[in-house]
Amino acid sequence: MCGNNMSTPLPAIMPAAWKATAAVIFLHGLGDTGHGWAEAFAGIRSSHIKYICPHAPVRPVTLNMNMAMPSWFDIIGLSPDSQEDESGIKQARRGPVGGADRDISILQCHGDCDPLVPLMFGCLMVEKLKTLVNPANVTFKTYEGMMHSSCQQEMMDVKQFIDKLLPPID
Repeated sequence: MCGNNMSTPLPAIMPAAWKATAAVIFLHGLGDTGHGWAEAFAGIRSSHIKYICPHAPVRPVTLNMNMAMPSWFDIIGLSPDSQEDESGIKQARRGPVGGADRDISILQCHGDCDPLVPLMFGCLMVEKLKTLVNPANVTFKTYEGMMHSSCQQEMMDVKQFIDKLLPPID
C-alpha cells in the first residue's frame, strides 16, 4: 500500500547473487510496472546489490480520460502550469522512498526525441531536483535519438552510476 485504499502488488525483487550489501529502489513511470525494470536491471546487475522495483497502485489518471492505470499519483495535465495532485504526491512520498536526505545522489536520464515526455520537462525536473537535494549530486544525461524508452548506453550509464555509489564491501 502507498497510503491509499488501493491494493498494490508486492514489488518485483531481484535478490543479490551473493550477500547483499546494498539495495537499489527504482520507481517506474506512468502505466508501467516494476517487472520490466527488474528484467532490465538483470542485464546490468552487480552481484552484491538487491534490486527492488515497486509497482505503483492502479488509480484513475485524469490525463488519460480517468482510465485506471499504475500511477504514483494523479496526473492532471502535462503543461508546466497544470494543476498538480498535491495530496496524491504527498501520499506517494510516504511510500518506498519517503524521507530521502539532501545528500542523495540522483541520475536522471532522458531521450532527446521523447514524444510523450518532451526533453523540456526533463530539464525542468532536473532544475527542481537541484532545489531539493545537493545540486552537485544531480546528474542529468540525455540520449540522442532516444524516444520514450531506454537504450543500451543509458543502461550502461545507470550501471556505472550504481557501481560508483555502491561498491562491494569486502
